[in-house]
Amino acid sequence: MYVLDSSAFIHDFHTTAQKATIPLVREELEGESVYRYDAEEGSGMHIHIPEPDTTETVRRAAKEAGDLEVLSDTDVRLVAAAFELDGTLVTDDYAMQNVAERLNVTVEPIARDGIEEEREWIYQCQGCGREYDETVDRCQICGSDVSRKNPN
Repeated sequence: MYVLDSSAFIHDFHTTAQKATIPLVREELEGESVYRYDAEEGSGMHIHIPEPDTTETVRRAAKEAGDLEVLSDTDVRLVAAAFELDGTLVTDDYAMQNVAERLNVTVEPIARDGIEEEREWIYQCQGCGREYDETVDRCQICGSDVSRKNPN
């Protein structure tokens, strides 16, 4: 089963396999992609609402990976749906792909290349260079902005 992100509807993803998504995806769409969503729903696409416990598991994995701050509630719930349905997540979102990989959820990108490796982000002060394991708005030492950084 394929679990479809909004990019699947935007890029007119086609498959003969079973499809699923979550209701929040429709809210992200506009124009022709809304009609694609409605057509898929009308032709039997499963609309899934993931369990709160699974959603929390995804949030924890995203926090550990350093991706939680860039994932929307829709993104978290889509990964949770793919996890619960043992499905393949169809998305071009790199943060979603990274979290899905941590949870052993198969990902199929659409218009872009998929991620090549799982990452655990670090956060670094733009002023003094101090590194943090999780997101903070300002450096506790010098007060400068802290940004997400690839540790490699």
